[in-house]
Amino acid sequence: MGRYLRSLRRFWGTAAAGQMEYQLNLLIELVAMAGNLAGSLFVLSLFFRQGEGLGGWSWPAAQVVLGAYTVLDGLTSTLLRPNLSRIVTHVQEGTLDFVLLKPIDSQFWLSLRTVSPAGLPELAVGAGLMLWAAPQAGASLAPASLVLALVLLAAAAVILYALWFVLAATSIWFVKTWNATEVLRAALTAGRYPVSAYPPALRTLFTLVLPVAFLTTVPAEAILGRLHWHWGVASVLVAALALVVSRLFWRFALRFYTSASS
Repeated sequence: MGRYLRSLRRFWGTAAAGQMEYQLNLLIELVAMAGNLAGSLFVLSLFFRQGEGLGGWSWPAAQVVLGAYTVLDGLTSTLLRPNLSRIVTHVQEGTLDFVLLKPIDSQFWLSLRTVSPAGLPELAVGAGLMLWAAPQAGASLAPASLVLALVLLAAAAVILYALWFVLAATSIWFVKTWNATEVLRAALTAGRYPVSAYPPALRTLFTLVLPVAFLTTVPAEAILGRLHWHWGVASVLVAALALVVSRLFWRFALRFYTSASS
């Protein structure tokens, strides 16, 4: 474990130093993030112009859901996109051979090799939006609710990672899966809104097939202090199952990988 932590510190330290050389890019990313959040708030506000709720959610409560989505989108920009999008490149160019030969777990290396600080402001803004909107919705922000929300956000991050990693790993067979990852990202934007706002068929889809409900709605209900315990347990179990499946799928996929030197 110590060796992996030291490797991670060096990975991220080198990546952050490289990213800081292009400070204008960071400013552009910050402006883009602010514009994206403003646009999301504007679209969300359109549902409340007549004073009606959205699937039983008030305007402040819906902002908590949007905050959870913003946190996960920031995580995507910080870790998932910079790392997992490169799996396809490694397979195409044959450089996956060098990853597999390293004295470190290949999934760990592919998942955490680099980091993009440009996504950190989005993480902070999303968390701030959740903490600001929750009291407006009547939540007391009790320590237990905050801890539970943090745990469920971590579970949501694991689920999101596993979905993306499994999809990226299919590049061993299909080589080009970039369009598929973009479709996944587009589908996950449904998490900007409470899952109860969708028709029954989509609620089932976003719970049992594509677990959007566990990504944003469940953590939002936790911080609002109205989460039913079985949803919290289900979220943690789904995250654990998704992580195990991603691990087993990677090992299975490697059986079919033909190295560039063979």
